[in-house]
Amino acid sequence: MSERRNDEIHIVLVEPNHPGNIGATARAMKTMGLSSLILVRPVRFPDPQADWRAAGATDILDEAIVVDDIGAAIGSCGLVVGTSARTRRVPWPLIDPETLARNLADGAAGGKPVAILFGRESSGLTNAELAKCQLHLQIPASPNYPTLNLAMAVQIVTYELYKNANRQADKAEWDRAPATAAEVGAFIEHLQQTLEEVGFYDPGAPRQAMTRLTRMFGRIQMDETEVAMLRGVLTHVERSIRKNLDDDS
Repeated sequence: MSERRNDEIHIVLVEPNHPGNIGATARAMKTMGLSSLILVRPVRFPDPQADWRAAGATDILDEAIVVDDIGAAIGSCGLVVGTSARTRRVPWPLIDPETLARNLADGAAGGKPVAILFGRESSGLTNAELAKCQLHLQIPASPNYPTLNLAMAVQIVTYELYKNANRQADKAEWDRAPATAAEVGAFIEHLQQTLEEVGFYDPGAPRQAMTRLTRMFGRIQMDETEVAMLRGVLTHVERSIRKNLDDDS
């Protein structure tokens, strides 16, 4: 397997508060051969402190993309990974940086871009944001003080990515490209709409049904054809419901 291009892995900082952390992240990325930095609603950027902390990696900052929402950052990606230090009521597939790096070297994203999301310095990623990720990434740390600076976390993850970048994969090539985050998100919305129509899902009393279904479909990493096929099934179900309603009226 050939080495992944350094622009295929997007480091995404969600609402970073301190510009120094943005600059330090750029430095960590350049040191490990990555170049694609995406900022979701940064509090202060551009900023001289970011340039100062970048220490020669200002080209990463100059090319950084600023977006208004996570959807714009991950829409084209075949794999979305969210970093999180806390446990969830509904467990999600959880990996460490080394495992993530091996999976990417083995072609886990099927040639599509990969987004790795890092949350706010004070509170991390929200549950809603983590639900958009197929995998959750946790950096092993002492349970007595499991706290890492944002740029430190980026450095650890990017180091593992760099270390495994040239690892040869034994996996066979899949026959279809993996579905993008935008395609999976549209399918989940379509699924919820259909489940509401058939009376299975009640938005007023969700009982985590959609959260668990989102987790399930994220875990199996569907390809483009599979998503299209499932949406076709949902469309036929909707048509059948409407036909029955018309016949009854």
